[in-house]
Parts: sequence; C-alpha cells; structure tokens
Amino acid sequence: MNLHQNARLTPHGREWIVRQAESGHTPQAIAAAVGVCPRTVRKWLKRYREEGLAGLSDRSSRPHRLYRPLSKPVGDRIVELRRQRWTGKQIAAELGVSPASVSRVLKRRGLNKLRALEPAEPVIRYERKTPGELNPPRHQEARPVRPHRTPHHRRPHRSEQQPRRRLGIRPCLH
Repeated sequence: MNLHQNARLTPHGREWIVRQAESGHTPQAIAAAVGVCPRTVRKWLKRYREEGLAGLSDRSSRPHRLYRPLSKPVGDRIVELRRQRWTGKQIAAELGVSPASVSRVLKRRGLNKLRALEPAEPVIRYERKTPGELNPPRHQEARPVRPHRTPHHRRPHRSEQQPRRRLGIRPCLH
C-alpha cells in the first residue's frame, strides 16, 4: 500500500469510521470528526456493507478498460513502419494517432529503441595457449616499486622519521 503523507483516511481510519457508524453515530458527525465530507463516509460504509473489511483497502485507480484502444491492424502498421526505421513522431503523424499511443505499442512489442531492430554483433574473442602470446617481449627496466605517498596540502614532503623540531615536537618513544 502506497499512502501519501497527507492522506485523510488509511484502511485503519476507514475501520474506525465503520465502528463509529455501528455504534450509532451519524455520517455527518463522523465526517466532522475525521475531516472529510459526509459523502466520503457514506461511500466507505457502502463498501463495507457490500464487501466487508476487504472493501476498505485501497484500490488501483487504473481504468478497467481503455476508452478507445488501438485496433490490431493499426498496431501491426505501427510495427511495420518502425521496422522501416521510422521515428515515433513520424509514425504518429502518418497514422493519425498520438505519439504516446505509438510509444506504448512499440514498448509493448520491444521496439522502443532503434537498436532493438538490429541483432547484436557477436563478440570476437581470441583464445591463445599462453598468456601474453600476442604481445612480444620488450626490454623493461627493473626499478623498485615504492609506495605512493601524497604530501599534505601546501607542505613540503617529509619522511616519517624526521621530527618536527620547529614546533618543539619530539618523537615519542614508548
């Protein structure tokens, strides 16, 4: 359940409305106590009578069906034009449908990206018997690897063994 922070009624609050109504309070008195209109109280009471406690839970606000869904031939024509590498706006202008409808059809069929029209190129891999076979050996200088030490900001680099005599700090030996 995804409640926003300013929601007047939660399922718990709706149950409270039902209990108040069963104890004899009027919808107007309950509405004044909760901070909603009496019509809202009557709506939740009606749902409780018809469906029980399950009727007090949140429902999806998505419509049960589309007002005017696209026909199958129009959807097929959208896909056909997309395979010819037309953009969504071009397809919408050609067929006289909204760009959002074209986008929805293309996404549903997995053609919303142009790269979906072309198969991915296979990766070319080389297998060798030994590591470094492709790289010929080169002369490399042998030099010692030293740890990288970052000096502090605006301060010359000092070794750790050198005491900070200027500040009167002596190395502490415990």
